[in-house]
Amino acid sequence: MHILTEHAGLLGRAFTMTALLGLGGGALAAALGLAVAVARLAPVPLLRRGATGYVEIIRNTPLTVVFFLIVFVLPELGVTLPGYPIAAVAALGIYTAAFVSEAVRAGVYTVGRGQAEAARALGLSFTEGMRFVIIPQALRAVVPPLASVWIALVKNTSVAAGFGVLELTAAGQRINFLAPGSVVVALLWIAAAYLVITLGSAYGFRRLERRLAVAR
Repeated sequence: MHILTEHAGLLGRAFTMTALLGLGGGALAAALGLAVAVARLAPVPLLRRGATGYVEIIRNTPLTVVFFLIVFVLPELGVTLPGYPIAAVAALGIYTAAFVSEAVRAGVYTVGRGQAEAARALGLSFTEGMRFVIIPQALRAVVPPLASVWIALVKNTSVAAGFGVLELTAAGQRINFLAPGSVVVALLWIAAAYLVITLGSAYGFRRLERRLAVAR
């Protein structure tokens, strides 16, 4: 167990980075995914086609390829992000946004058509109706699928290890290099660290789901 105390600083930094990647990527995915979902439902054909194309392309592209494009290809096009962690957040957010969009869009379909008609009868525009009437009701139905998307995002942060970011998986690789005989203990700790984040998040989502169910 001395490996944990010997590399406590490394493991602590890696845990913090994994949490920050999850939070940053999750925030970007939530904002972008919501915008894409609304665009897919908009009464503007160009917006719908663009949003649909984005979702289909991203969902059928490996996350590693998205990382590669952002970390290596964008700088060749003159777009440079300030550091690998920021690039990792961008890759995770852009990739996960496609799945958030589909979850939100499915939630919108659970809201009765009469709600949209009532919004139009009140003189609300499409954007206003989505913002004030449809989306607040739809979000109650999408908590469980969003929880699954979030947990997948946290596990996907491990891909950042291959692109120069010191997160939990990268910490395990470094410990394996420095002390191969102790890597099993380190990997068990890393697995437990992922469980702390994912199980803690799942508990929070369950509480949110129960709270919204009561509010409904």
